[in-house]
Amino acid sequence: MKQVILVTGASSGFGAMSARALADAGHIVYATMRDTAGRNAPQVAAAREYAAQHKVELHTAELDVQSQDSADAAIAQILAEQGRIDVVMHNAGHMVFGPAEAFTPEQFAQLYDVNVLGTQRVNRAVLPHLRERGRGMLLWVGSSSHRGGTPPYLAPYFAAKAAMDSVAVSYAAELARWGIETTIVVPGAFTKGTNHFLHAAAPADKERHAAYDKGANQGLTDDILKNLAACEPPDADPQSVATAIVDVVNIPSGRRPFRVHVDPASDGCEVVDTVADRVRAEFLRRIQLGDLLSPHVHQAT
Repeated sequence: MKQVILVTGASSGFGAMSARALADAGHIVYATMRDTAGRNAPQVAAAREYAAQHKVELHTAELDVQSQDSADAAIAQILAEQGRIDVVMHNAGHMVFGPAEAFTPEQFAQLYDVNVLGTQRVNRAVLPHLRERGRGMLLWVGSSSHRGGTPPYLAPYFAAKAAMDSVAVSYAAELARWGIETTIVVPGAFTKGTNHFLHAAAPADKERHAAYDKGANQGLTDDILKNLAACEPPDADPQSVATAIVDVVNIPSGRRPFRVHVDPASDGCEVVDTVADRVRAEFLRRIQLGDLLSPHVHQAT
């Protein structure tokens, strides 16, 4: 079934790959990003060219997840053009790399704003529509770092991704009776093909950053990057994340999995998530709320 899908943070990485893969699968896709008339104008042009070349329904729209007005406007535009939204893919995010002490509190807050509060702004814009319809799907792109192996120098990013996962889990239960599904796709560390590490922001406190690089942790930056890359199999392909997302979206409503892990380095997150999700399910049943573990079926509108 052709679905109308909104993808946040679709200028590059998993977002751009998934938007194209979903369009190739026959869906109507809105690849959203900020600054479509400025910095991301080339990405808008590339998406338009891809749609024309492949004869798919791949659109772009302005959406800055750090602005509620922008999120509201993007949702209104899609509803005006398509009449409905079926899937919201929370993908927008940013990475930083460096010793935790060298990041300012403002940098921690900014990363939390993008990776966590951004999902809340989009949800507040779109959920009234999904609840009214009694169906829909939130698809969250998380990170194995929230429970898997956690190498140093990624603390602000790891903290934000852990918070996002917690928000996603809470929303899953709160939206089940409204007929809205949740799937959390959990990629591992892909050191090639996404530019995540290449475009990662550095600590603002250069003096403290230098103290780590010149002191007891001298050489640790290179060791982290080198050894992370060594854990990744040579055939690891970030496109596998986009493939997994298409597979989930194409599963009939009501049968989609709660989590899907795509982690070529096998950092252990899937093991911990399996236990944590089982404990969650057992506790909800224990407090007589087991019906919140799966979406209720409503008459489509």
